[in-house]
This record gives sequence, structure tokens and C-alpha cells, in this order.
Amino acid sequence: MKKINVKEAVGMTLCHDITEIIPGGFKGAKFLKGHIIREDDVEVLLSLGKENIYIWEEDENFVHENDAAEFIRRQVMGNGMSASEVREGKINFVAEYDGLYKINTELLNKINSIGEIIIASKFNNIPVKKGETVAATRIIPLRIEKKQLEELEEIMKDNVLMEIKRINQDLKIGIITTGNEIFYGRIKDKAREALGEKLGKYGVTNIVQVFMPDKKEKITAKIKELTDDMDIILCTGGMSIDPDDVTPDAIKESGCEMVTYGTPVLPGAMFLLGYVKEKVIMGLPGGVVFSKNSVFDLLLPRILAGDIITKRDIIEMGHGGLLS
Repeated sequence: MKKINVKEAVGMTLCHDITEIIPGGFKGAKFLKGHIIREDDVEVLLSLGKENIYIWEEDENFVHENDAAEFIRRQVMGNGMSASEVREGKINFVAEYDGLYKINTELLNKINSIGEIIIASKFNNIPVKKGETVAATRIIPLRIEKKQLEELEEIMKDNVLMEIKRINQDLKIGIITTGNEIFYGRIKDKAREALGEKLGKYGVTNIVQVFMPDKKEKITAKIKELTDDMDIILCTGGMSIDPDDVTPDAIKESGCEMVTYGTPVLPGAMFLLGYVKEKVIMGLPGGVVFSKNSVFDLLLPRILAGDIITKRDIIEMGHGGLLS
């Protein structure tokens, strides 16, 4: 790039956008790349603090910020995403539909370590809405060395940085509500309504509920029966550590491949997660069912989007796991 005094730049072409910032008001490009400077632009540029402008000069070792941003877009944008028009070397990435936002944080850290490329992202594994900006990239200077883009390309080889996974709204949910007090009609069940609201947030409405007494063998048999037709089984009641709380053992004896019984998340310490015949089964203590935000609420969108949850996933939830 060649620096030119703005008073001598009339008739020349800007090689980059020039930003105007009005505190509490406008922030954006006052002049766009490619603008031919006119006589009456000079005072405006001076008022923006631009005593000099830069004219692009071709150099095979450097790439213009806007071209570099487009290159980054092609490398990192995944399924379910669209991109804004490039402005001042910056591009926003937007969700094309409601879903689960996924980003590989290890790759993200590698990219942000290259030098003059930055990608800012929302947190991994969060539900997002159509039209929501989930990440953005920009070039720090007005131009960037080509070798940095080549390094990015090497990092991204055969990898996916980010994507939006669709929520499967057709999943069949089976709720097994245990407890003699509910089975024999002594008190009214409230879990169905609470769980219906949580599932309904994601458009999942195909829900079947059955009631069972505190009999381990009967609960186990019902779990096995429901795994033939249901995609996800939610067991409520009997999930604490009292001697007559038999639900955890009933789940274990159903052939469940356990992922965890207990999580480093509050509410959610007594939460159970496993898989039976590739179907998801969860044991939900009362604090999980009736809390506004719990380990169940954190994992639910991931499970509805088809993520397979591992013990490592559960362990890592301890960081930020104090929800209330």
C-alpha cells in the first residue's frame, strides 16, 4: 500500500473502507473500498482524522483485507450458516435456521493463534435462532501476509470449524413417572407439564407418559418396553439417595450403558444419563425437572440434535456448572 496525503488524493481510489464512529449513534463505513475521492470529500476525511489515505499496490506476498475475509469464509463456514457482505475486512456468520451451534474450540484457538486473523464466536453447544449471528471474522490490518492464509488452510484441511445442527422435532419421548404417591393418586404429577414446556421450546411435542409404582422390576420392564418405540426415555421420581428410591437401579438393570450417574452441575448433581439399544435414557431428580435452568436444560438441545454425550462432556460441564 502507498500512503498519500489526503489533500493530494482527489481522483484516487480508496483501497479500504473508512469507518465513522458517532458515540451513542452510528458506527460503520463512511467511505467504501473503491470510492474515488472527490474535492468535497477532503474535509470529511480530515474530520475523521484521516490526513493520509492508502492506495493499493499489488504485492504477491499480501492479500487485501476484504479478499482475505472472503478466503476465511470459504474455509470456516459450515452447514446451516450464511455470511454477511464483507465490510472493513469483517464478515458475520448467521444461522440459517433454528438449531444447535457447534464450534470446534481447539481449531478456533489454533486459528486465533496464527497472528492477524481473528474469529469471535458464541459458546459451543448452545441453541440459536434463525438469523442470529453466531460468529464473526476479520483481519486486523488492512492487508495480510498470504502465508497466514495458507496456514489457516492447512489447519482447516479435512476439518469442520463450525456448523448449525438441526433439532429433530419428530423424536418420540417417553416419560416414566415413578412414585407410589403419584401412582396411587395421593398427589398430582407436575413433571409432565414442566418437561412438556422444556421440550416444547424446541418444537418436540410427541410425548407419552406412563405411571409406575416404586417397584424396581416393574420400572425396568417398562423401560425395556418403551425402548422399542421411543427415542428418548425420561424417568422422573425416585432419583435421590433414599433407601426406597429404586429408579437408578431400575435403569441400570434395563441393559443401560451408563454414561454418568451424577454431574458437576447444580442443579443436576443426581442426574443420570445412559443409552439403551441406542436410545437415550435420563433419570431426572426433582431439582432438574422443576428448575428453570439445570444440567437437563444444558444437555437437552444437544441430545435433540443427535449429539452422543460422553463422560468427558459431563466432566467438562463443571466449568460454568454452578447455575443457581
